[in-house]
Amino acid sequence: MSLVELIARADARGLAASGLACLDRCVPLLDGDDEALRPLWALLADDADDARGAAGRDWAEGLAQVRDKLAGPDAGGEDEAVVLARRMLEAAPAACTGPALRTWADACSVASLRIHRLLDPVGDAAREADVPRDGGTEGLPPLVAAELRRQTGVLELLADRGVAGLRPALEVSTEGRRVLRAVVSRRARGRA
Repeated sequence: MSLVELIARADARGLAASGLACLDRCVPLLDGDDEALRPLWALLADDADDARGAAGRDWAEGLAQVRDKLAGPDAGGEDEAVVLARRMLEAAPAACTGPALRTWADACSVASLRIHRLLDPVGDAAREADVPRDGGTEGLPPLVAAELRRQTGVLELLADRGVAGLRPALEVSTEGRRVLRAVVSRRARGRA
């Protein structure tokens, strides 16, 4: 199944995990530590037996804390990758339900792929083009192809395993964050 189809079929937990995973992998652009989004991941796991769970006030409170923690300077002088990461965080819905969640997960998918295309050291002339999400990874730069596989993997884990898929989804996201942190670090050294 393509990434677009997986997003269209995902339940609320899958959508929240998908958007959160995209944002989590881009935390290095926001100067956040590896634990910055852990409280939101925990809320998704705690939602297993609680009808209110992450959809209630806990998600909104956790999101507000994360936004405060990752608040940065005005985006006026930041490059496009950082601006896209900030928009993902700002656009996160206050409730972990409804159509806004699907819209956010889809927007996070597009933004994260765009960020990876902008930062890919093997970049090509098509940096301005959107990454196709309805096919495979053939012809994509390595960093972008890996991000596409991670996004697909997270959604498949949640679709197949439900709440039990959260831990492996977090592991997939953690691996991607480490990769992006290394890319961001190399890029900063190259600019110095």
